[in-house]
Amino acid sequence: MTITRTAGRAGRSKAVQFDGTMTCVATAPETTSSSMLVQTEQALAVIDECLAEAGTDKSKVLNATVYLADMSRWNEMQEAWTAWVDPDNCPTRAIAGVELLPGFLVEIVISATV
Repeated sequence: MTITRTAGRAGRSKAVQFDGTMTCVATAPETTSSSMLVQTEQALAVIDECLAEAGTDKSKVLNATVYLADMSRWNEMQEAWTAWVDPDNCPTRAIAGVELLPGFLVEIVISATV
């Protein structure tokens, strides 16, 4: 079986496909916004791109892990998430408060079928 990798930042892949599934990691492409809502929307747009490149879409997302730099801003992330997620095919989701690189407020990892 072939593993297909999409280049990401130095030292990591943006997406990996194997055996009918794919995993994608996304942050806001630019950290110029201090808005959790905006950075989450931007990260989800990157995920949409990953899914499209793999020939799938958000209705096929199996699970997501969302890392937040500030858990007190969960509502901002949740607003962007609920506007984005397919309401008929919601994945499992876990959220963790973590220390991210300066300027980054959210990082999202998803797995989906392809």
